[in-house]
Amino acid sequence: MAGKFVHDIDPVLADFGVLYLWHYGLFYSLGFVAIFLWFRSQRSTLHFSLAEVYDLSIIASISILIGGRLMAVLFYEWTYYSKNLHQILFYWIGGMGTHGFLIGVVIGTWIFCRLRHKSFLVTLDMLVIPGAFILGFGRLANFIDGQIVGSITDVWWAVKFPDADGFRHPYVLYDGIKNFLLVIPLLLIRTTKPPMGVLTAHFLIWYGFFRFLLDFLRDYRADLLGLPSGQWFNISMVLIGVVMLLWIYKNKTAFSNQIVTDSTINSKTGASGLVWRRIVFVLILLFSLVISSDRTQDIPQAYAKRHAGLKHSALYPPISMELLR
Repeated sequence: MAGKFVHDIDPVLADFGVLYLWHYGLFYSLGFVAIFLWFRSQRSTLHFSLAEVYDLSIIASISILIGGRLMAVLFYEWTYYSKNLHQILFYWIGGMGTHGFLIGVVIGTWIFCRLRHKSFLVTLDMLVIPGAFILGFGRLANFIDGQIVGSITDVWWAVKFPDADGFRHPYVLYDGIKNFLLVIPLLLIRTTKPPMGVLTAHFLIWYGFFRFLLDFLRDYRADLLGLPSGQWFNISMVLIGVVMLLWIYKNKTAFSNQIVTDSTINSKTGASGLVWRRIVFVLILLFSLVISSDRTQDIPQAYAKRHAGLKHSALYPPISMELLR
């Protein structure tokens, strides 16, 4: 097995006895901070107040957490959670879905724009650039946790993951590199000052297309017409992006205004208003640290095996293998 690698990274960042902090959750926190820093740096372009940057960061973070959780529960792990409904809110036992992040952040951005009278497409266009970067770091977190694996292979860079038989493609590293590389064309397209919505459309097309190709290397379950449910989401992203792009360029004049905002909303926020926003944002960052990426169906034995060495408590209940079959 010369040249191949054995994954022996501890996914636990810190052990507080009854509570664990995870490397996976750390990347959520760093991602949410990146969203905040990016939009703060773009305030003058977007005509955002500092309070509005906090509002968007908070709403986007919460919507990502909710969307990712619901995607995993409803589409990937319903066999387990249908018998353990109370554990749907147990983020710390793991289970998040990337497509759910994307759906969640779109809904969250729409809510923010409605509340703050901002342009939805302009805000989304600004979000996809840090979004692609953050998704790349998220895949690095998946690799550290060792949970989402690729198909069995004999390539020299194959990895032996702790909860999977044989040496496998490091699928999440492939997907992470794809996400990082996606930032480059998005930045280049942005320099051309395209109509609003174009960046979002390109993100949907290229993220969905390249992930569709890469997902054939993932150890997936077949759900519908021979393809996993995640693949149908990839196809849907590409189709939505193509339709968006065609519609925008067909109605180019209507989408040419780069910044649409109600300047009367951008009044100064008092110090007390910023204080509670900062507190809420910090609490979200701290909560994210307890999230692990363990999943009950990627590899049926993985959940109980990974948690066997953890202390069982109300936060980490023992898992019945019968419910995972």
